[in-house]
Amino acid sequence: MGWCLVDERRAEGFVGRFDARFWTVNFPRPMMAAATNPAPDAVRVDCVFYRQNDLAGVIWEAEDRHDHPLLRYETARDFRGCRLSFRWRSAGVRALDAVHGPVLTIEGRDAEGSPRSWYVRLWNYAVGTPEDAEVAIDFAAVAGGFVHPDEAVPVWAGDVDRMFVSLVPPGYTEADAPLAAAEEGWAELSAIRCDGPGAVLAIGEAVLPEHGLGIATGYDDSYNLTPARLLRNMLHLGYRGTINHYVGMSHYFRLDGDGLATRTGGAINAPCAAWHRAFAEGAAALGLGVIWSLSYELFDAHCPERWKQRAADGTPALTGWAPPSTLLSPSNVSAMTFLRQVARRFVGIGVAAGLQPRFQVGEPWWWTRADGTICLYDAAAEAAFAPVPIASVRGALSEAQRDTLDRAGAALAESTAALAAAVRADHPGCETYLLAYLPTVLDRAAPELWRANLPVGWARPAFDVLQLEDYDWVTAGRSADTAAGVAAAEARLGYPASEQEYLSGFVLNAADRAQWREIDAAADAARKRGVRRTYAWALPQVLRDGYVHWDGEGEVEAFDDVLFPLALGQEAEVSPEYATAVVASAGGQETRNARWAAARTRYDVGPGVRSEADIAALLAFFRARLGPARGFRLRDPFDSVGAGEVLGKGDGVRRSFALVRRYGATERRVTRPVAGSVRVFVDGVETAAFVLEPLGIVAMEAAPAAGAVVTASFAFDVPVRFAEDRLTVTRATFLAGAAASVPLVEVREG
Repeated sequence: MGWCLVDERRAEGFVGRFDARFWTVNFPRPMMAAATNPAPDAVRVDCVFYRQNDLAGVIWEAEDRHDHPLLRYETARDFRGCRLSFRWRSAGVRALDAVHGPVLTIEGRDAEGSPRSWYVRLWNYAVGTPEDAEVAIDFAAVAGGFVHPDEAVPVWAGDVDRMFVSLVPPGYTEADAPLAAAEEGWAELSAIRCDGPGAVLAIGEAVLPEHGLGIATGYDDSYNLTPARLLRNMLHLGYRGTINHYVGMSHYFRLDGDGLATRTGGAINAPCAAWHRAFAEGAAALGLGVIWSLSYELFDAHCPERWKQRAADGTPALTGWAPPSTLLSPSNVSAMTFLRQVARRFVGIGVAAGLQPRFQVGEPWWWTRADGTICLYDAAAEAAFAPVPIASVRGALSEAQRDTLDRAGAALAESTAALAAAVRADHPGCETYLLAYLPTVLDRAAPELWRANLPVGWARPAFDVLQLEDYDWVTAGRSADTAAGVAAAEARLGYPASEQEYLSGFVLNAADRAQWREIDAAADAARKRGVRRTYAWALPQVLRDGYVHWDGEGEVEAFDDVLFPLALGQEAEVSPEYATAVVASAGGQETRNARWAAARTRYDVGPGVRSEADIAALLAFFRARLGPARGFRLRDPFDSVGAGEVLGKGDGVRRSFALVRRYGATERRVTRPVAGSVRVFVDGVETAAFVLEPLGIVAMEAAPAAGAVVTASFAFDVPVRFAEDRLTVTRATFLAGAAASVPLVEVREG
């Protein structure tokens, strides 16, 4: 397998400006809106309004901030040559001719470069009725203002950031007060056409080959995009098979006043249902499947108080998100009835679109806070299994406390079984999945927590597939914890690797995008372990960070773990290189940008060729490596030993450390240590309690104490490849005493 991060568009094609797939929506919570594409040249926005001042924006951005870097359209801020036309139809929103009716807000800068916004009343450019009209706008001559020509304000559209059409409810006022009842509405722009200079944009059209890695995604992070846009990214980036789709915790539900609408009209709001119908239909058209994933997590502001898990002091379980979400009590009948309604509705949407029924219960657990407080004392849980007090799950527990955790686990398992059964009642052939997050349910600091959060009631065959996730361990380099956690889950629940799937990721912050290295390696390890499918979690972060994955030819690693066959003498050439951009100003000052954090070394090993036997060995080795296609080991005659190299400091949790060779403030990853040469020390005391994993990872049997310095001494080889497709060595060159040129280049690993 291979991976990389990219930052720019490549393999360009062309797309019309205002292409219907690339419009987005935005709005204040708790209202909801969703954009879909009922036709290739149409964008429809469905809305549900709850407050008098709710407003949804249907947005076109000059800069593509949402697609993968390989697939973005070009940034073009000058709209002056463009003429936009479309058919407008709407219902349940303020009409075109009304005060506060649809306005095109244009945000950018004026001709002098000062920030400016213009407000273009669409009715001034419409022909037809207030709810069905043809609209035409020439950006070279458009004007804002309510009444034309008396209040016309010329627009300078030469430097635009974005523009959006506003949609408000019929009962709109500027007051922040609830409507008498929720109001649903929609607007559609169809037959969208853009003419004139600048009407066509370059767009990335890279198409990666299909690979074996699946994709996971989540509605809460993608609700503002059209389903067609998301599916285009998946298809072009090589993701096929089944999509693991988390329906989210904050945007899918209907509201009745300030609370969930649980008694009438269904649990899912109309815009969410419209979005997911389009998503399911689009996936089916591409031959993709969908696993509908539903968790016990819900946006706290709209969750009924009696549904929430609670600590012994009565405070609710709250996550660290801002604003927070909460966790539903598995023992609360109303909460679990609500989840069953939601699950049945989503799976039903998929089946209606022609998809096979698949449903995942995602990360169900009793919430545990960082201080060890466990939240299993809500009224419903108290009535169901009478939990004894547990001040903290961190540390030793009494028999009664362990029994409480066992009974909490049984209640959790019973609730998940009922959830899966509700879906199977509608669709008997539904494939069911259970997703467990190992770093929480197998927290070493809370050694008995698995009783509640990895209950034996989940044991095979309670679900068809066990899905495991461990991204905190992955991004912290704790591969030994992953191996131990997977083994513990298998032993407790009994699902073989062939009935498991693995979710690898995610990267919370863009500044940490380098973590994709560990994530991709973890995905590779899971596939080699034999799980039936592995997913990258999740698409929004893949698009944001420019992550690209591909599979190597024949699924074979392009590296042969063999040493270059010829001994290198002092005549061998060794050339470390950097990539540095140097820009000199007119006055001679320089700005330097180091593009690589560490040097890459080039070698010329031709001086090692000393006999005809050497030539024969070299040619055979070159053929066996397929020239530059396959890497191999090289013993650098000048730099092949690390002594007392600092690998890191312990934190009481981390057990995996990468071998490094340090050169002052810079470091070099050592991925090919010499077998048997690695010695590890903790605060200067040598230890044998470790194993050496692939790519130079030292996995300790026990985590070093906080502040303990981990060092290592070792011999190492450099991973290299032949630098050229052709190798020229002649007998005449050798007999004349001249050295042949055999260039090699270091290969980045790890």
